[in-house]
Amino acid sequence: MNPLAILLFLFVFAPLAELYVLIEVGSEIGALPTILLSIFTAILGASLVRLQGFSVLMRARGMMARGEAPAIEMMEGMALAITGFALLLPGFITDAIGFLLLITPVRRALIIKGLLRGGVMRPASGTQSHTHQHIEIEGEFRREDHPNDRF
Repeated sequence: MNPLAILLFLFVFAPLAELYVLIEVGSEIGALPTILLSIFTAILGASLVRLQGFSVLMRARGMMARGEAPAIEMMEGMALAITGFALLLPGFITDAIGFLLLITPVRRALIIKGLLRGGVMRPASGTQSHTHQHIEIEGEFRREDHPNDRF
């Protein structure tokens, strides 16, 4: 997609659509409830993003401790940052997109679809299994105990 078209959409059409929805909701429920609802969704979204961010961080740490690369978790962290930004923006369209991205399977599916589409990741063939392989490295070692070690 043309980068100029994306920027035009983000900076012109998206705010106009948000403004239209805010005016329509405000005309139905009133100005003050609309403002309070917008503030409530920002606070709720920020707390949910924070909780999910910690969850993703713990999964990434666990994967690194096992010697695995936390690639999807890093992408999820970036997606959560974008989600948090969308939820903090005033407006109900960005809130709906943000809350949709808080659903982990939806977020992961979008990340994997983007990686597949971008050519970063290839679909797995049906003949390979996705089990973890045990890698064994043969060699010799020598333990050198120091007098200051107390084990």
